[in-house]
Amino acid sequence: MAAPGKMHLAQFLTHGPSHHSLGMWRHPKTASAGFDWRKPDLYQHIAQTCERGLFDMVFFADLNYISDTYTGTLDPALRYAAQAPEHDPMPLLPWLGAVTKNIGLASTFSTSNQHPFYAARMWATIDHMTSGRAGWNVVTSINHNQSANYGVERAASDERYDRAHEFMQVCRKLWESWDEDAIVMDRENAVFADPQKVRRIEHEGRFFKSRGPLNVVRSPQNGPCILQAGTSPKGQDFAARYADAIFAIQPRAEDAARYYSTIKTLASDVGRDPDHCKLLFGMQPIIGSSESEARELQAEHNELVPVEAGMTILSAHLDFDLSALSPDDDMTIREEPELHRMRTRFRKPDGTAMTLREVAQRHGESVGLPQFVGTARSIADQMEAYMATAGGDGFMLSAIHSPGAIDEFVEQVVPELQRRGLFRTQYKGNNMRELLRQQD
Repeated sequence: MAAPGKMHLAQFLTHGPSHHSLGMWRHPKTASAGFDWRKPDLYQHIAQTCERGLFDMVFFADLNYISDTYTGTLDPALRYAAQAPEHDPMPLLPWLGAVTKNIGLASTFSTSNQHPFYAARMWATIDHMTSGRAGWNVVTSINHNQSANYGVERAASDERYDRAHEFMQVCRKLWESWDEDAIVMDRENAVFADPQKVRRIEHEGRFFKSRGPLNVVRSPQNGPCILQAGTSPKGQDFAARYADAIFAIQPRAEDAARYYSTIKTLASDVGRDPDHCKLLFGMQPIIGSSESEARELQAEHNELVPVEAGMTILSAHLDFDLSALSPDDDMTIREEPELHRMRTRFRKPDGTAMTLREVAQRHGESVGLPQFVGTARSIADQMEAYMATAGGDGFMLSAIHSPGAIDEFVEQVVPELQRRGLFRTQYKGNNMRELLRQQD
């Protein structure tokens, strides 16, 4: 059953030459657009375009490493720009906030190898700088390369999530350490802040100690909007407890429906309103003036992605060296535990099992996101049909070339969705969390 209210839309980005598509940096339309991925102008243009399209947010993924998982060397990741290099997206958020007024501005930031006081202070500051439009995608960082960059061994999954739970608890205490009305600004009596409304947190836990209070006043959202993308049972539980929105990659709508039901049930079980935990399913739109042109554009893009590039990025995301397997192996029957969390990506839309070569090729093209291909009208049909089966609250879009593909969607598909009454026609809300809860 589809969720009530209109669709929510977000745009997936990285501060790098490739997002989900490893063909993006090679695409002729990316080259002809003339932007430099290293400079803020590109991302300002994208944020303004998405705001014109009334999106909830632009969303930056981030990896703090260059992967050597595939074949044990950095060479493939560097050769194919397999989400490498990636510059830090955090400094971009205030840049984007300066040229937009409504759209949410979200970035990934890992709880691994950091202390919660730093994260709480940084995110509260960015929430102030963006007038309540900050969003934090909380991750625990699965790849061993990131841990190695910080000089430590990667912790087991359960421990990483136990640590992340405490990390969030400390951040929440710090954000609550200033009451909303703590700032008095009584110039006549020389009282800036009421000391009775600012307090220490004195946290001592298994992983962290923090005395507090935070030295940032309470931000517009009292900390950022929380985003997540957990797929493991621990990750789903974490997302259901804390997330205002979840980004999910589910190529098949039937699998998406099961995921949707699980998350909403978990959120309800921990006492949350399930509608306050939005699910945005990933999609990669490819728009043509006709169905045949759209298929030609799809083929043009997909042919830009070498299968080894897909092997490289899939190995990085699994933290498992796929060069140890045969490209013809049926991925649905592999027993390695590292492969289990992406098992819903190992089947074609009709449920047929995929070989490693097929999975890797699709992963290089879209990291498993389904490609919605056609005219603006038929893409709207596909979005509507997916949500009718899956439920969910909307979509996270990923482009095949940048920034033109984003402009095309805003100019062509958004009006079609609005004509059908499936998408908002104005922003209502004063911060990112309120946008995500907007129903009309």
